[in-house]
Amino acid sequence: MTPDAMRRRAIGQFLLLAAGFLVLVAISATSVILVDEAREDNGWVVHTIEVENQLSTLLLQIRRAESSARGYLLTSDPRFLTEHEAAVATILPDVDKLAKLTGDNPIQIENSRQLRSPVEARLAEFAKTIDFVKRNDVAGGIAMLREASASDSVQRINEIAGTMRTEEDRLFALRTATADRTQRLASVVTVVGSALVIALAGISIFLVRRSARARDEAEGLLRDNNINLEATVDERTADLREANNEIQRFAYIVSHDLRSPLVNIMGFTSELEELRADIFRRIAALGRAAASASPLPVAAADTEPALEGEDRQLSQDFAEALGFIKSSIAKMDRLITAILNLTREGRREFEPVKIDTRELIEAIVTTVAHQASEAQAEIRIEPLPEIVSDRLALEQIFSNLIDNALKYLKPGVPGDISVRGRTKLGFAIFEVADNGRGIDPKDHQRIFDLFRRAGPQDKPGQGIGLAHVRALVRRLGGTMSVQSELNHGSTFTITLPIAWAASNRNRDL
Repeated sequence: MTPDAMRRRAIGQFLLLAAGFLVLVAISATSVILVDEAREDNGWVVHTIEVENQLSTLLLQIRRAESSARGYLLTSDPRFLTEHEAAVATILPDVDKLAKLTGDNPIQIENSRQLRSPVEARLAEFAKTIDFVKRNDVAGGIAMLREASASDSVQRINEIAGTMRTEEDRLFALRTATADRTQRLASVVTVVGSALVIALAGISIFLVRRSARARDEAEGLLRDNNINLEATVDERTADLREANNEIQRFAYIVSHDLRSPLVNIMGFTSELEELRADIFRRIAALGRAAASASPLPVAAADTEPALEGEDRQLSQDFAEALGFIKSSIAKMDRLITAILNLTREGRREFEPVKIDTRELIEAIVTTVAHQASEAQAEIRIEPLPEIVSDRLALEQIFSNLIDNALKYLKPGVPGDISVRGRTKLGFAIFEVADNGRGIDPKDHQRIFDLFRRAGPQDKPGQGIGLAHVRALVRRLGGTMSVQSELNHGSTFTITLPIAWAASNRNRDL
């Protein structure tokens, strides 16, 4: 399977998983919303039933008060009077409760308000009837009761009660239909969501099985490719080792071949410098002879000829040219020596040993103590982890970094150099930080190149140190980086394995 196909398959599986998740979220959210709506709709249905029950209770209490008043009128039994008074005591609170229950409907609010007046009138009629009985005027009470039964208050109570019941029946039908519709919609959402989940589950199973088959095929292909992998690796390793050895031999031979003509140039330059003095002494003697018209003795070999005018300028230019040649020869000699040292170091095999890095750094700091004192620099060694690595390589790495930190401090500013370390995921992380003149961010990679230097070239060096350090770090299986800005110091970070062991990398690279 090509990488594009694998990427498309991974994207498809991710989109399918996202779609399933969104479906589940949508179903859950919709179900919660519909359940809440259904609960609210059912609550309104129950509310309608409560209003109708309260209306029936009110009418029942009115009838109870009326019947108990009739019984008391006919028998004068105190029990009927007690029952009448109990019924009357609940009628007005029932009217208030009915008004409170219908407070959500403007129509029923108005009906409740209109209902109170005839109910109060009916209660007044009951009171008058009972009063006649208490005065032993039974005939007047019967007449009053007949008149009250035919009064407008009874008809008005019945009309308003009927109107309110009609309104509640209408609301009951409407709210019942709404609740049924919400429940049906919730059922549809649940069924459709379940179907989508089942469909996504089926597609997922299909994709998982297809991925499993593709994985089995890839594993089989990998097993087939691994049959000759070890031989291929050995062959490539041998080629790499041979190429590396060839490069080292080439560098060694070239360095020696360059040194031979360089020695000749150095010898002839010395002879030319000796001839310079003799030549310009003769020029000076000839100049004086021409001026005096008589031969003059040549100056002694160990005295500087007295030249004037153009001859003096020529002598100075000649001496300056010889100085440039000698300084270039010396620089080239140092570069050749550095190349030879790099070649010898590249052929050395590392030997891993357990190293107390703090002790190693302290030994390095002791060797540069005089240099640090002259630069008024303090070198602080913070807690450092112990590692298993090549001691000589670590000495070269930290010696170079500490020496560079001392070399490139800012003039007139007391130096502050710190070496600290920590561990993370099987690696030791070392940091060498200073408050020196820093490195321009555009030169952060340049400083690790061979024979390349950054900033003002006012310090001795061939541009090999950091390149050599990075090569050593890589051979030890680590990485190296720098963080720095101009005039804000530098921090070199080295990451090395805590327990490095000799491997093919040590022998081949």
